[in-house]
Amino acid sequence: MATSGQTLDFEKPIVELEKQIEELKRLAGERQMSVADEIAPLEGKLTQLREEIYRNLTPWQRVQVARNSRRPFTSELIELVFTDFIELHGDRAFRDDPAIVGGWARLDGETIMVMGQQRGRDTKELLRRNFGMPHPEGYRKALRLMKLAEKFHVPVLTFIDTMGAWAGIGAEERGQSEAIARNLLEMSQLTVPIIATVIGEGGSGGALALGVADRVLMLENAVYSVISVEGCATILWKDGKSPEMREKAATALRVTAPDLFELRVIDEIVPEPPGGAHVDHAEAAKVLQETLNRHLEELRKLRPEKLVRRRRQKYLRLGQWTE
Repeated sequence: MATSGQTLDFEKPIVELEKQIEELKRLAGERQMSVADEIAPLEGKLTQLREEIYRNLTPWQRVQVARNSRRPFTSELIELVFTDFIELHGDRAFRDDPAIVGGWARLDGETIMVMGQQRGRDTKELLRRNFGMPHPEGYRKALRLMKLAEKFHVPVLTFIDTMGAWAGIGAEERGQSEAIARNLLEMSQLTVPIIATVIGEGGSGGALALGVADRVLMLENAVYSVISVEGCATILWKDGKSPEMREKAATALRVTAPDLFELRVIDEIVPEPPGGAHVDHAEAAKVLQETLNRHLEELRKLRPEKLVRRRRQKYLRLGQWTE
């Protein structure tokens, strides 16, 4: 199950019902009595409530879910989806960036290279991971691992979960924009299968630096956008703080998985458990594992030159418009 953490406003009815169930179980334990008949309908109501609330989320509410610290992060998904993970460090030029983790792993016995942005749950971890916002050396580490995978003819799987690339002075001095642009170029030409999955918040070029792939997947409650919702609202309406403007910006940006699937920016929406991936990490990982296996099986059948050609065509088609 997910770890405890923040409760979103629209989740309060769910939390209240969960507390009722837990209280009943506690009293039953203390008094050594059975309350199964009383709990069963409440648990059924809880499942129904979760499904109803999450089926009708607004775009801004989905942004809040995507940012939820209880969602499974890259490290949890690596642990749950893969086996034999060996983390690799450093970009061989400056330092290791903890905001990106990656290395060798096995997916159902097959060797792959996996990497993704890593956020933190507590203050200490958030600071160490720089809130999941990579420096240039993070993207250069990711590229090093991709080229290593290409050398050994191994597929590359990336997990996207970042507000964006770090925009600090040091990052700019060390060539943040060049590092991102280099990843875009190299990923477009990589001769092995690439699958990118947006697992939380996919923000701007910081997300796209791991997002040029043969297949782009997206968890049901993840978001993917060219700019943060607050940044968009600030630029367009000079108000990035009010809920009304955030909702307006999130709707206009079309950041949700259904919107992006309709626009053909992503290739498939990966379903989450009722109530979101943060309710049950293991179930979310199981569905993701099955989806990754299915796509990898299809991509492994293609010759390297055809992979690259189809990847190029995929991105050339984006933005085409017919009146």
